[in-house]
Amino acid sequence: MQRRMLKSKIHRARVTDANLDYEGSITIDERLMEAADILPFEQVKVYNISNGARFDTYAIPGPAGGGDMCLNGAAARLGTRGDLIIVATYADYDDAEARAYKPTIILVGPDNQLKTAAE
Repeated sequence: MQRRMLKSKIHRARVTDANLDYEGSITIDERLMEAADILPFEQVKVYNISNGARFDTYAIPGPAGGGDMCLNGAAARLGTRGDLIIVATYADYDDAEARAYKPTIILVGPDNQLKTAAE
């Protein structure tokens, strides 16, 4: 049996921009993508804490360290600058692996900067 499990998430990031004219996706600070093990063009699920919207799109890297979290294309209609969001990825694991699996949880501070364990 296969189980779909949370692979990783970036928790409570702030939307930095919404660009309706872009072709689509979410631009995420490259450092946050690496920390959360999200590859360019990987499917992500976005949960908007501020307005309740939930949608699927794909991730594209933004400049490392810039804190980018930009909703692009149609996704720009589902959030605005300042909204709190969760970006999540999921993967399929066999039953035994799923029972021992721990997802990667990324917490961010002001300006979507990666928090350290001590914070």
